[in-house]
Amino acid sequence: MLGVEQLKEKIEITETTVECPVKGCSEKVDRQRGSFTKRKEFLCPKHNIFISPSTFEHLYESDNLLWKDSSDLELFDRIKDFKRVKHRLGRERSEDSLSWNVFRFLEKNNLIEVLLDSITDSSPNSSEVVYWSYSQREDDIWSLLDEARREFGEYKISWSSEPDIIVTTDTALYFIEAKFKDDNKTVPTNESEFKKYKTGGENWFSKVFSSEYETVAITEKKYELLRFWLLGTWIAEQQGLDFYLISLVRAGREKDIEAIFGKHIKENQRRKFLRVTWETIFQYISESEGSSDKKVMMRYFRNKTIGYKMKRARGIEKGILQKAFSIL
Repeated sequence: MLGVEQLKEKIEITETTVECPVKGCSEKVDRQRGSFTKRKEFLCPKHNIFISPSTFEHLYESDNLLWKDSSDLELFDRIKDFKRVKHRLGRERSEDSLSWNVFRFLEKNNLIEVLLDSITDSSPNSSEVVYWSYSQREDDIWSLLDEARREFGEYKISWSSEPDIIVTTDTALYFIEAKFKDDNKTVPTNESEFKKYKTGGENWFSKVFSSEYETVAITEKKYELLRFWLLGTWIAEQQGLDFYLISLVRAGREKDIEAIFGKHIKENQRRKFLRVTWETIFQYISESEGSSDKKVMMRYFRNKTIGYKMKRARGIEKGILQKAFSIL
């Protein structure tokens, strides 16, 4: 896996070429412009990565994954049968591969419940981790999410709500929306189409939001968080569970997201919105005990990058490597 230890601190960028970012590699590829694409002229043949001036993508997505035991890969392949968007898993900046690497570690080492308890003080037990809507227990789309999607008019899977991580327990339901490079600013593709968000669940929207749909989804650009809060609170209410919507971001990013989104929702002791950082999870892992993979996971966090920042000096462009996380 490529990271700080394997990548050059600076790369040379010209009007027509970009050098391979791997240390010791002299290969240069054609310079990409516009949207990132995977074409032969952008591929380093030595390291099997597609290169742009700011980032790269593995030819084989498995090179972006930490856990490759047969059971891990079997589960991962099964998840992809249901996951809506899966073509970016090989990218350096993929929040999906990051989520899989971290939460699969937590799940395999029985650390999910203790982590959630440390964040929410909710004492969860009997947990199941649902990755991108896939339930391992049901071997299908998690039925309660599927029911909620239909209740609120999400009839097409390709346009339905898909939290990155769902954790179900005996006392609470957790939706975790993971962000890496991007933030929580999202808007509807069609602003005039509300599906049944306003009316579904016997007007559930009015019971869990204090602002109008248009204000939250369009003006404030919190469309994705709106949907997760709406569906998650409804599922939790049907099941008699507490609900937590967790926005997982990097330290320093969206520090005011709790206040911004919080002013539009109706929170109480049984439903809450929280901001948590990847660095908090790293700290929790570093203090945990008994895991043979702990060193692998900590090294992954420390080694993780988020691309190259382009700088121009004296007419020459350089890419400066950026560490992903604020940790020592």
